[in-house]
Amino acid sequence: MTDEIVTRFAPSPTGRLHLGHAYSALFAAAAARDGGGRFLLRIEDIDASRAKPEFERTILEDLAWLGLEWETPVRRQSEHMADYERAAGCLKALGVVYPCFCTRAEIRAEVERSAGAPHGPDGPLYPGTCKRLDDGERNARVDAGETFALRLDSDRAARIAGPISWTDVEAGERPADAASHGDVVVARKDVPTSYHLAVTVDDALQGVTLVTRGLDLMPATHVHRLLRALLDLPEPRYRHHRLITDGAGRRLATRNDATALRTLRERGAAPGDIRKMVGLGAA
Repeated sequence: MTDEIVTRFAPSPTGRLHLGHAYSALFAAAAARDGGGRFLLRIEDIDASRAKPEFERTILEDLAWLGLEWETPVRRQSEHMADYERAAGCLKALGVVYPCFCTRAEIRAEVERSAGAPHGPDGPLYPGTCKRLDDGERNARVDAGETFALRLDSDRAARIAGPISWTDVEAGERPADAASHGDVVVARKDVPTSYHLAVTVDDALQGVTLVTRGLDLMPATHVHRLLRALLDLPEPRYRHHRLITDGAGRRLATRNDATALRTLRERGAAPGDIRKMVGLGAA
């Protein structure tokens, strides 16, 4: 791993930036600046049904208004599907993925039928319905044209990767818990990737050495560390920052227009006001 600090801010253009986004972007930029490094911007737009060009334009305008500067060109995930397909192909070659034909409704029904279904950070884990299929049935369903996602066989993947860990700048070294999220999706039915695979590949290809993001994403780091080990990608350090919450202690949501940067700007807020609101001072 290089000594140069390279950070990134990676919003999804599915709505307006809010105060939580502002804090995360300012946090990443400051980490790069303080270390004499580089700050990158990535647009995570693999969800074509929700990503909108107008939201991307607003994101760029808001970040520039905050006084942030980033290297160009900006990486847009929708322009790099071939990178994710190659990574998924490597996972297939390792034998650590399998096709999943289940719908969300079928998964929910299976979980409800299973007493004491294991839970992960995001709720009930995938119950392994398609993992139990034999190769003959899998191949027949694929040949018949059924749509499927690719899921990571976390047990097999963990055996191949062996004991691995990751380092958070503030929390220290953490052993990677491959089973924490169960058999996550690495390629969706509609696109050849998922959040977990895309962010892992992107960070490696962009040379990110310090991944800064909210504490809510710390559990996902276990999955990303496992994918990096399987794909033989360099391992960065991580720094998970506090979350900006509303008056009731709830994490801010994109749909809450009251905390949107564009709304605050229209009400007369200056960039220094935003910094104060998120506890960074006016510098």
